[in-house]
Amino acid sequence: MERIDLHTPLRHIKGSASVSAAQWGFFNHFAQRLHMLKHILLATDGSAASDHAVTMAVDLARKFEAKLTALYAVDPYPYLGMGEVNSQGLNYYKQAAQEEAASAHAKVAALCQQGSPIGFHPVVVEERDVAIGIVEYSLAEKADMIVVGSHGRTGIARLVLGSIATKVLAESTLPVLVAR
Repeated sequence: MERIDLHTPLRHIKGSASVSAAQWGFFNHFAQRLHMLKHILLATDGSAASDHAVTMAVDLARKFEAKLTALYAVDPYPYLGMGEVNSQGLNYYKQAAQEEAASAHAKVAALCQQGSPIGFHPVVVEERDVAIGIVEYSLAEKADMIVVGSHGRTGIARLVLGSIATKVLAESTLPVLVAR
């Protein structure tokens, strides 16, 4: 089957013998929906895996003149419920998370400033499961699309470590673009 990407003009896809009527209907619906993008939610953790998602989200926001919200979700403190809470450990954890969020947001802000400016809003969500925090925030803020990066793990590594992108896909009612 022919591989089709978003850069292929739709008129070229429609004429392709390898694209079924159902696929064409999907692409046509997707293209129309993209024109309605006003608010894109980018889930970023500042990792190399999320860098591609950042680039894609900024490009989409610029192309459709949409507002871009960069969300950094902080995992709940992993040692709660395991005896007494060490306040120094908790404070260090929160401080480190805030620094990582600032670094991730700085990467996005730098890309947003290149070329035509984009409406950019950095957000940090705490005390929620990361995937649930992303989905809940996207719904509360009426985002039109979620963009998330993926490490591309497979097999046992994916089962053991889980996948935030997979959980977001499973929980979200919005379109989700997963960048690898």
